[in-house]
Amino acid sequence: MVEDSPERLDVVFHALSDTTRRSMLRSLARRQHSVGELAAPFDISLAAASKHIKVLERAGLVRRTVHGRTHMCRLDAAPLRDGAEWMRFYERFWSDSLDALETALRQENDGE
Repeated sequence: MVEDSPERLDVVFHALSDTTRRSMLRSLARRQHSVGELAAPFDISLAAASKHIKVLERAGLVRRTVHGRTHMCRLDAAPLRDGAEWMRFYERFWSDSLDALETALRQENDGE
């Protein structure tokens, strides 16, 4: 449950707050990649890519295995569930608010 682990949710949203990390996750959703493969589309060093990956690992979104000198990364999307659950609460809020606005606008138009 989301309320039971607010720190975990903070770590996940922090990991998702960066464009490079979100792009890395998108790539990992297709297949596992080496650190070098994840770094390739960006103008960053392997050290910088590794720092991004460590943030994703701390959030539980990436699992890394080492095969010789090659570090392979794969997506673990389970922590996204809590973030999605948290956002669904606000989705209902906005949906209800927009429905109320639509009703008010229709009533206003009917009154003209």
